[in-house]
Amino acid sequence: MTAGIVDTSITGMTGRVRRRVDELLADFLDARRPPVGDPDVAEGYRLLREFVVEGGKRIRPLLCYWGWRGAGGETPHEDRAVTTGAALELYHAGLLIHDDVMDGSELRRGRPTIHRGLARAPRWPEAETFGRSAAILLGVLAQAWADELLADATVGDVRGRTARELFNRMRTEVVTGQYLDILAHTRADADVEQALTVIRYKTARYTVERPLQIGAALAGAPPALLEAYSRFGLPLGEAFQLRDDVLGVFGDPAVTGKPVLDDLREGKRTVLMAHAYARARGPERDLLRTWHGDPGLDERRAAELRQVIVDTGALDEVEELIALRAGQAIEALRDQTIAPEAARALAVLTERLTRRVR
Repeated sequence: MTAGIVDTSITGMTGRVRRRVDELLADFLDARRPPVGDPDVAEGYRLLREFVVEGGKRIRPLLCYWGWRGAGGETPHEDRAVTTGAALELYHAGLLIHDDVMDGSELRRGRPTIHRGLARAPRWPEAETFGRSAAILLGVLAQAWADELLADATVGDVRGRTARELFNRMRTEVVTGQYLDILAHTRADADVEQALTVIRYKTARYTVERPLQIGAALAGAPPALLEAYSRFGLPLGEAFQLRDDVLGVFGDPAVTGKPVLDDLREGKRTVLMAHAYARARGPERDLLRTWHGDPGLDERRAAELRQVIVDTGALDEVEELIALRAGQAIEALRDQTIAPEAARALAVLTERLTRRVR
């Protein structure tokens, strides 16, 4: 079978799984109506449904599915993996809502963030405060509903309990990663290693490693396969976040769906910025200290910051790190415990997740 035919087959299966997840989430949320008749509460529910159903790449559900498939899962019995993947997506939606509140972000997926959408209602005298508070509640609700979905998929046997244990571990890890991320904003001396620790917990384990392992657990994967998925998932997850950090500064908002000034205005201590700070000297360092993290940063000053990032070699360093991590992930797929079809699918996903356009 040629590589082109294999890619077409994998693309077809991936598209089918994505559609199944979308349909499941839509049906699940449609069945959850507000317990009160207040139209403003109904509007919050509507915004949450729209956010979950009408956006997102479905990365975690797809990795959960291919983790399951790589452990011997067969298509006629995929309902459990699809439902678990949908639970991961719903939990992810809750985290994104909270992340946007913490960052004060205006846009997500090319649309106003949940807290901004809620704050736009003119009848609220304290719209900003209401929007943030209501968004926090909707994020909690999304995570509670994720638990409901997961309970449906993991109840009843050892495989389900193992998947649930991995899910619980993932939640602790991602919250810890987020905690480290906000701590980094308070630490002027945050370095590259600290920034890498943040993405290892906030993104790599949560986005790639654990979804793969959760899916594999549902198929009864042995410890050796879970370890193989870890060797693949951690470097890929780091490469994915490193690419996201580059896009957060150099990306095209029309493609990323997020304003290109947000990360610079928030003063995010990413690996990219840690390299820039470590390498900058004199006026370049002064420029970073003055404008990185300034809420009033405009496009002209942002262009100057981008030039510092390029001139110090920080951008090249991160691009090399992305390539290195992606290569490590691909090498890990040679592990014989991973089913060949799943290994090929994961190789395709690696390419897509690490080479996203600017």
